[in-house]
Amino acid sequence: MRHPNVPESLDSWSILHRMLRLDRRRFDALDPAARAAIEAEAVAAFTALAGAPDGDLGVAQILGHKADLMLTHYAKSFDELSAAEMRVDKLALRDYLEPVTSYVSILELGLYEATGKIHAELRDRGLKPHSEEWTAAFDAALGEQAKNPRNAARLWAAIPQRRYVCFYPMDKKRGEAINWYLLPYEERAALMLDHGKIGRSFHGLVTQVISGSIGFDDWEWGVDLYADDPLVFKKLIYEMRFDEASARYAAFGPFYTGVQFAVAELPEFLRGERVPELRALEAAQPALR
Repeated sequence: MRHPNVPESLDSWSILHRMLRLDRRRFDALDPAARAAIEAEAVAAFTALAGAPDGDLGVAQILGHKADLMLTHYAKSFDELSAAEMRVDKLALRDYLEPVTSYVSILELGLYEATGKIHAELRDRGLKPHSEEWTAAFDAALGEQAKNPRNAARLWAAIPQRRYVCFYPMDKKRGEAINWYLLPYEERAALMLDHGKIGRSFHGLVTQVISGSIGFDDWEWGVDLYADDPLVFKKLIYEMRFDEASARYAAFGPFYTGVQFAVAELPEFLRGERVPELRALEAAQPALR
């Protein structure tokens, strides 16, 4: 049943982030022919995953000690995510990649404002919350939100092809003194509206992907930021620190920041002789699947 105090969301891609560490010295020690064969096999598999009609794959070189490589998988279901994970794990390259951490989530569009409007409309129609009629009317209204062209485009967009990426998980605090989930719906909705205004002020400079992970992983949401200038991440996140929804109620996990590169550039990443590029040909992939 739909709870009147709970904001709804529209959900789409199942997402798996995988952070891995490359044993570069051991890989370098391989015979050149063996290295070439491993690279070719991995490029073929990654290309298939990135070009799948029902999924996508993003590849990024992570800066710092936390990891060397981040694979971001999009799929239509957890079963398909599992298949993608197994396909990567069967590659010869996996002998040189050590898993560091991972994150499971589902892409979501939060509907605080829309949910409030739907609830008000159903109240005006005299429908009793949780009744069969109320639930049917709510589901129909939510379906209309999914059909909205703007929402549909965001729900099933491919992984943004921008040079820099920043990923981090986050929670809303629910301690004894500060508890986001005990705030009245209207107050939470107003705080999220103000929070969203900051993100919209960076329109065109950053592409943001929010994924829900309650029940799937250790944090409640995963956040991916994509930009052509990494300084945008610092400016956006710093400005949001002063927003009440973040300053009072948000808790943040580890940050992973790096450079995205084309699948075809994977051998360059493995060889470590130059930073792999995000080629224009790769960046021209369709916006929708």
